[in-house]
Amino acid sequence: MKIFKKLSILACMCLSIGVLSSCSSNNKEEQSQPDVEKITVTHVQGSTDVPKNPKTIAVFDYGALDILENLGIDIAGLPKTSLPTSLEKYKDEKYVDLGGLKEPDFEEVNALKPDLIILGGRQASMYDKFQEIAPTISLSIDGSKYLEDFEKNAYMIGSIFDKTQIVEEKVNEIKNKISEVHDIIAPQNLNALTLMVNEGSISSNGDKSRFGMIYNNLGFTPADSEIGDSTHGQQVSFEYIVEKNPDYIFVIDKGSAIQTGGTAQTVLDNDLVKSTEAYKNNRIAYLDSQVWYLVSGGFTSTNAMVDEIKEFVENHK
Repeated sequence: MKIFKKLSILACMCLSIGVLSSCSSNNKEEQSQPDVEKITVTHVQGSTDVPKNPKTIAVFDYGALDILENLGIDIAGLPKTSLPTSLEKYKDEKYVDLGGLKEPDFEEVNALKPDLIILGGRQASMYDKFQEIAPTISLSIDGSKYLEDFEKNAYMIGSIFDKTQIVEEKVNEIKNKISEVHDIIAPQNLNALTLMVNEGSISSNGDKSRFGMIYNNLGFTPADSEIGDSTHGQQVSFEYIVEKNPDYIFVIDKGSAIQTGGTAQTVLDNDLVKSTEAYKNNRIAYLDSQVWYLVSGGFTSTNAMVDEIKEFVENHK
């Protein structure tokens, strides 16, 4: 019995020493890990403490991805459904496919173990679910103040990665370009309709829509100042287009943007549209729909949007 008690005491002592040794080892590991510097970022969903220069980044907004690419920041994962042509390199297997823009694969997001998640307006309602996984910031672009929101988002991302000087240079370049285009268009008192075609339906988008930059920054006057600020515009008819009879018509083809098959040119190829001054003067522009619908808010995309309007106006006076 005495021998048994001695063995029990000895076993307990060994166990205690093992636990203490393990704790000591864990403490050393914790002490050896440097503190991660963080920055508080204020965005449309509130304020979030995010690590400076995060390494593993999940991006759900193609405009934000455009900004990151221009700043030389690589990412780990993104939604590959509807990935625009300009960002095709992200189809590579080294980038984890995180589902769709509106239907994220949360299992893949969890498995990625990101240090930072960047969302856009399409995922705004899911913000809390993303925030449970990792520090999350949510960006938005309000068409009624496109330039202001674009600049704010760019500086927000730049501050996280210590790239604000590059951001400043690129933002100023775009602002100067927009000012030049505005000075060309505004004095001519030109009005325009911006139409989005989705299969057989047509919506008119005004200065408060996602395409509001055409009016608020580039100098066109809305042919219809009464259009509401709905995200997808106000559904209209061919007779409406004839009634407004704008100087210019700008067309975004949603099917072409999301690669489900463009229909805009077929839908608008009718006698009513052909009776407008815009058609007669060859002033109907079929814009790069992927840029305007999917990637707006980036450096490359915003430059492309401004250049496209400028070039069309200069060639169709």
